Amino acid sequence: MKTIAFFNNKGGVGKTTLVYHLAWMYAELGYSVVAADLDPQANLSAVFLPEDRLEELWPDGAHPDSILGAVSPILRGLGDIREPHVEQIAANLGLVVGDLGLSSFEAKLSSAWPGCMEGDESAFRAESAFHRTILTAVGKQNADLTLIDVGPNLGAINRAAIIAANFVVFPLAPDLFSLQALRNVGPTLREWRRDWHDRLERRPDVQDLELPSADIVPAGYVVMQHAVRSGRPVQAYQKWIERMPGVYRREALERTSGDVSSTEEDAERLATLKHYRSLMAMAHEARKPMFHLKAADGALGGHIYAVQDCFRDFEKLAKAITNKCGVGRE
Repeated sequence: MKTIAFFNNKGGVGKTTLVYHLAWMYAELGYSVVAADLDPQANLSAVFLPEDRLEELWPDGAHPDSILGAVSPILRGLGDIREPHVEQIAANLGLVVGDLGLSSFEAKLSSAWPGCMEGDESAFRAESAFHRTILTAVGKQNADLTLIDVGPNLGAINRAAIIAANFVVFPLAPDLFSLQALRNVGPTLREWRRDWHDRLERRPDVQDLELPSADIVPAGYVVMQHAVRSGRPVQAYQKWIERMPGVYRREALERTSGDVSSTEEDAERLATLKHYRSLMAMAHEARKPMFHLKAADGALGGHIYAVQDCFRDFEKLAKAITNKCGVGRE
């Protein structure tokens, strides 16, 4: 089983939409998948689930069936993680439901990080809470892979989420801000990996405490939501797209040589996705991925071809990620 996080320090690049569609695509391809919503904004859960179901999962008071419910004993200082609820989206697709209250876990994780350097068992239990919750969810789902959605920041919640990942995929918008965010994220991920490995040397000798290895291997980048004219990105975006290979190599991979001239020639580019504007609203209304839209959902005429293109694009991307990350079926 592999765990893949999708991360960018800049919001609004389409990261959550990407995770949602990839989760469905992997299910379509026969993989068993867990999607873990570790973003305190809970956007992934809001895409997967209707409001009435979210209202059931987020009643007044405790939220036992969300990620907050799973880590709440640690947050309250009353014990270890609780067995997580896995919301069944499809036969081979489960969701660890997000929670807006997860932001309250930030302070606990911030204090646990230095506590790990002292070999404090409770600190290690806090820092590994997401990792161990995911492992339990994977066992319940018999999953081949986990896709993690996180928020666009470099805080303690994201640090705990990212150290639980084997691989990180970087969704990049073709603009200055997305590339600058990559310049922030690349060095930070290396720092987190190095610092967690330092902490693992001080781990307590406790049999039931399974800790993440913090591989955090960059798996590549996805060029997101570019406008297209005559089959190519418009000029306003093209200059930023052309800079992506060099910035990615320097910041994510620490390579100072071997630049390529374009993303099309770049083995680190997993895909270049168009902005399917005409399909997005329909998919949101139908509560399904864009590539599952039918005529009954309003996908008529030219939309049918767009749906087919969308399916091919996400199928190709899903296979590129599994090839890069060595994901196999159980």
